[in-house]
This record gives sequence, C-alpha cells and structure tokens, in this order.
Amino acid sequence: MAEIKSALELAMERSQKYVISDEEREKIREKEILEKAMSLFYRYRDGSLTADGLLREIERMDEKVKRKVKGVLVSEWTDTLSLDNDSEKTFPVMELITEQNFDLMKQRLKKLLSSYRKEIEKARQKMSAQLAGELKREGIEGDAVEPNLEGSNDWERLVRKTADPYHEKLNEIKRDLKRLLIDKDSNSGE
Repeated sequence: MAEIKSALELAMERSQKYVISDEEREKIREKEILEKAMSLFYRYRDGSLTADGLLREIERMDEKVKRKVKGVLVSEWTDTLSLDNDSEKTFPVMELITEQNFDLMKQRLKKLLSSYRKEIEKARQKMSAQLAGELKREGIEGDAVEPNLEGSNDWERLVRKTADPYHEKLNEIKRDLKRLLIDKDSNSGE
C-alpha cells in the first residue's frame, strides 16, 4: 500500500535539494546587520529614536552583532560630517555608543567650521558690495535694494572655490576619526 506523505514531508524533501553554503549564509547575515544598523541610523537622524532609545536597541543585540552595528553607525555618522550642517551634534551620540571621548576631534571640527563660516561671510559681504555697485551703476539703488547672491553663478563658483580646502581638511578629520575608532576597536580586543 502506498504511503501518504504530508505537505510538510513533501516540502522537506524538496528543500533538501537546496542547500545554502556557509558563505551565502554569512552574506545574508551581514546584509541583515547592515539593514538593522541603517534602520537605527535613519530613525535616530529623523528624530523618531532618541539617543537613549538607540543605545537600548543596541544593548539588546548579541556582542558580535552589537560591535558590527556600532561600527556601521559610527562610520555613517563620520561620513555625514559636513561643512554645511551642524556636524558638531554628531559627536555626543558617537561618544555614547562607543564610550569614547572625542574632545580633540570636536575642537578640530569646531575650529574648521568657524574658520569656514568666517571666510564665507567675508566673501558674501565682498560679493554683495560688488553686486550692489553694479546695480548702482545701472541706476538701481536704495535701502530696499539687496543683491541676490544665491542667484549668481559667480557666487556659487566662489563658494565652491572657498570650500575646497576646507573639504580637504574635513576629510582629514574624518580619516583621523575613523583611524581612532579602528585603533580603539583593535586595542580593546573586540
């Protein structure tokens, strides 16, 4: 008499033909960790997750996953440091999850941003005076006349030219920060 097999038994027989290698399994795991880390990153960035909430989420993970997630988060935050946004606010959350002090890096960044902003403001005033002079020569003047720098191609070129050396210095800070974190990680035996 023929044996009747359950759907589960049939599915098990079919699935035995498909085997996931250890390498594929590891790739899947790495992808899941990256997705988890990026989810935390974006939730924190958009304000739907507090720093304490972020830390609680990380603490629930096993040690290997926790270390990788922290690495991804710190790398992402380091990459988002820029001359245009308030990058100084990035450091407190990095210090919280890495349990490391970044005072030297914060000082370097603060000094760089201050210098950059002063130079941009000086350039803004100079170009504004130039545009106001051009408007005056064309017979357009008065208290209500304010040159529109943002609409000027010359202004955009000047901002890019001014920002280039600062971007290089910012990239140095990013490299040093990543190196500091890698050194800490390798020295702690994690």
